[in-house]
Amino acid sequence: SLKTPWIVDSGSLVLSIQSHVVRGYVGNKSASFPLQVLGFEVDSINSVQFSNHTGYSHWKGQVLTADELHVLYEGIKLNNVHHYDYVLTGYTRDTSFLEMVVDIVQELKRANPNLVYGYVPENLHPVYKNKVVPVADIITPNQFEAELLTGKNISTEKDAVEVMDLLHKMGPDTVVITSSDLPSRLGDRFLVSLGSQRTLMPDGTKSTQRVRMEIPKVDAVFVGTGDLFAAMLLAWTHHYPNDLKTACEKTFSVMHHVIKRTISYAHDLAGPGRKPSPPQLELRMVQSKADIEDPAIVMEATVLNL
Repeated sequence: SLKTPWIVDSGSLVLSIQSHVVRGYVGNKSASFPLQVLGFEVDSINSVQFSNHTGYSHWKGQVLTADELHVLYEGIKLNNVHHYDYVLTGYTRDTSFLEMVVDIVQELKRANPNLVYGYVPENLHPVYKNKVVPVADIITPNQFEAELLTGKNISTEKDAVEVMDLLHKMGPDTVVITSSDLPSRLGDRFLVSLGSQRTLMPDGTKSTQRVRMEIPKVDAVFVGTGDLFAAMLLAWTHHYPNDLKTACEKTFSVMHHVIKRTISYAHDLAGPGRKPSPPQLELRMVQSKADIEDPAIVMEATVLNL
């Protein structure tokens, strides 16, 4: 067992291809700091460079093209420093850029068959279903995205399990449906999240662990939480590779602490009866360093015995 649960063995390298903002937290800004705090080396390629996220009244910036991505990757490769344990990618609108990401992931997987690829599926262009999901190892769709990817609706827990099984068949061994419309056992102030992880056993068979979590609803719109969630799930599944229950409890507990701190700070800034603005709702990431490193477990997962 790990002596200190938040120290990663040396050599855990992540290539993170996500958006970047000067101000605030989204994409690489949401993923890099928490992963570094947990001991990962993070190499970042910024798919866009914006002044701030697009929920503000104004934003300016540049978008990286597929050719420019290729040039950056070639530079890393020429120096022979392109040996990664993980690749993490986020939102992008550009199909050619996505296809270049897939090419890079496939090449890195040929060099390291144990490489784990996780992605945040915010845009469901066919290229995601046909090219990205088959090479992904960890995916974190919401209910809508999971339904679109599989063509199956979720109206019961059994439906959700079947959808996760379909997603496993498409490629990923770890699937977490981050939020769903299923009724919570704790009432309408909670959302239901479900996870499923396939593990290869020593005898060659596959074992599946499925979990369910009840997540408190928050009355605010945050940006960058999906990117933080994917990064934390990557980190905690690294620490607990065959224990989705613990990995999810750690991940969701980090999210709870960061969001709780953010909403409290935002309301203090906005003042009584005022709705917080996008700048006020930027995630309190640095202030949450201790919670990211060693989260107090405030969310418990139930193992589904189906």
